[in-house]
Amino acid sequence: MDEGGTPLLPDSLVYQIFLSLGPADVLAAGLVCRQWQAVSRDEFLWREQFYRYYQVARDVPRHPAAMSWYEEFQRLYDTVPCVEVQTLREHTDQVLHLSFSHSGYQFASCSKDCTVKIWSNDLTISLLHSADMRPYNWSYTQFSQFNKDDSLLLASGVFLGPHNSSSGEIAVISLDSFALLSRVRNKPYDVFGCWLTETSLISGNLHRIGDITSCSVLWLNNAFQDVESENVNVVKRLFKIQNLNASTVRTVMVADCSRFDSPDLLLEAGDPATSPCRIFDLGSDNEEVVAGPAPAHAKEGLRHFLDRVLEGRAQPQLSERMLETKVAELLAQGHTKPPERSATGAKSKYLIFTTGCLTYSPHQIALPAGIKQILPHQMTTAGPVLGEGRGSDAFFDALDHVIDIHGHIIGMGLSPDNRYLYVNSRAWPNGAVVADPMQPPPIAEEIDLLVFDLKTMREVRRALRAHRAYTPNDECFFIFLDVSRDFVASGAEDRHGYIWDRHYNICLARLRHEDVVNSVVFSPQEQELLLTASDDATIKAWRSPRTMRVLQAPRPRPRTFFSWLASQRR
Repeated sequence: MDEGGTPLLPDSLVYQIFLSLGPADVLAAGLVCRQWQAVSRDEFLWREQFYRYYQVARDVPRHPAAMSWYEEFQRLYDTVPCVEVQTLREHTDQVLHLSFSHSGYQFASCSKDCTVKIWSNDLTISLLHSADMRPYNWSYTQFSQFNKDDSLLLASGVFLGPHNSSSGEIAVISLDSFALLSRVRNKPYDVFGCWLTETSLISGNLHRIGDITSCSVLWLNNAFQDVESENVNVVKRLFKIQNLNASTVRTVMVADCSRFDSPDLLLEAGDPATSPCRIFDLGSDNEEVVAGPAPAHAKEGLRHFLDRVLEGRAQPQLSERMLETKVAELLAQGHTKPPERSATGAKSKYLIFTTGCLTYSPHQIALPAGIKQILPHQMTTAGPVLGEGRGSDAFFDALDHVIDIHGHIIGMGLSPDNRYLYVNSRAWPNGAVVADPMQPPPIAEEIDLLVFDLKTMREVRRALRAHRAYTPNDECFFIFLDVSRDFVASGAEDRHGYIWDRHYNICLARLRHEDVVNSVVFSPQEQELLLTASDDATIKAWRSPRTMRVLQAPRPRPRTFFSWLASQRR
C-alpha cells in the first residue's frame, strides 16, 4: 500500500500471485497487510490450493459437512494422526492385533509371544495387565474385541491340540478382575470370533464331509459357562454352512444394521453412479434365480443321516467320495430353502464372514439368508439348542447375499455406523478362471481398498490402490484395517501403516515401522489418535499435529493465594 493506505496492486493481481505460491507461503503472505490477509482467505484460492496440493480429481466435490475450502484444507493437513508420540516395547514377538474399548480408555494387544496385554489409554499409555495364554496350550494370540459395555474382553488364538494339530480357541477375560471366565473352541482359528451381545459371542466349528467339501457350524456361546444347572444352555447353533472346494468360513463379524438410517458419512454424495457388484444366491444354479421350495419326494432318511454325521453322532458307511456326491445331489434337488425373512423394521444385525466357493482362498463376502437379520429372540442361548433357524427340509442354511471380490481378501473393517464395509483385496487377473480349487489364480501385488454399502449390497466407491504386498498366494495373511468418522487406516507389508480420507479417496499419511504393519486402530472417541502394531514387536501411538500443539502449548502458571491476596490490596 502507499502512504495514504491505497493498495498499490489490485486484488485480482494479488490473487494471481498467490496462485503460484504454496499453502504455507500464502498464509505467511497474509500476515503482511489487511489486503493480503483478505485475499489469502479467498475461497477460490483455497479451492485451487486444495485440488493441487492433495491431487484430488476435479470432479470430486467438497465434503458435504465442510464449511469452506480453507477449513477443509486445514482438516486434512492438521487432524490426521501422523506424529509418533510413543513406542511400546513390552511385547517380545510380533504384535498381530489391536482393539480399543468403546469408551476409548483402554485397548488390548495380541502377539506371537502368546500374551494378551491390556493398556490404559491416557496422555501417556501404560500397561494395566498381561495375560499369558501358554499355560492353556496356546501357540499365540491373534485377535481381541471388547464387549459393548467394556466389561469383558474376547481374545482368540491358536490352540495346540494332540499330535501338534492346531485349531483355535476363544477366551473371555473379565476387565474388572482380569480373571479368565471361559474358553470356547474355535475352528478354524482364523474365524477369530466376535461378540453378538454383551454376554454372548459367536464361534465356529468345522466338520469334514469329503476331500474338498466340509461344513462350518457357527455357534452362539454364553460368556459365562460356569453354570450350576444342566438345564441352562450355554451354547446354541446359529448356522450350518456348506463349504465347497476346500473353502471354509473365516473372519466372522457382526454389523448392527439398526443404525443404517443415520449414517455417519454419506459416501454417495457427489459420486458418479458406479456399476453394481455381482450378487449371487448360492441356493440356485445361476446368478438371478432364487431357490424354490424342496420337492415333495425329498430324501428324508439321507438328510437326517447326514445331519447326524455332521454333528458327530454317526459314522458314514459310504466312502468320502460317495458321501460328497450324495450331498451335492441333495443340494441340486433344491434342499436349500431359505427361512422366513424377519419383520420389516425389526432391530436386527448382519452376520458377515469371508468364504469362497470357487477356491479355498477367501474371495467372497457372505451373509446368511434370514439369519443375516438376527432378531432379538435369537440373540440368546435360551430355547432349543439345535435346528431353530432351519426347517426340516433344509440340510444347510442358505446364503442371502454373496459379494464376489474376484481376488484374495486380506482385510475387512466396518465404518463407525456399521453401514459401510471396507475390504482389502489382491485382485485376480481380468477374466481369470479357476481350473483347480487348490491352485487359485495369481494375485496382484497391488492391494485394492473396496467399499460396499450393506444397505444396498452395492460397491459405492471406486477401488483405491495405494500400496503393495509381496507374499505369494499360499502365504497371504490377514491385515486388520480400521475406519473412523473421516479416515480409513490399514497396515501393509511394506513396513508402513496408511491413512486415507474416506470422502476424497486419497492417501494422507504413511506411518513407518521396521517390519510388516499388521493392525491399525483409531480411538473410538478421538479419531486424531491412532495405534499401529507391527512384526517389529512394537506398538506405536500417533497423534495429529493439532493435538500435539495443544499438548505442547505452555500453560500459564497458577497464581498462589498469597499473590492473589496481595493484588487485591493494591
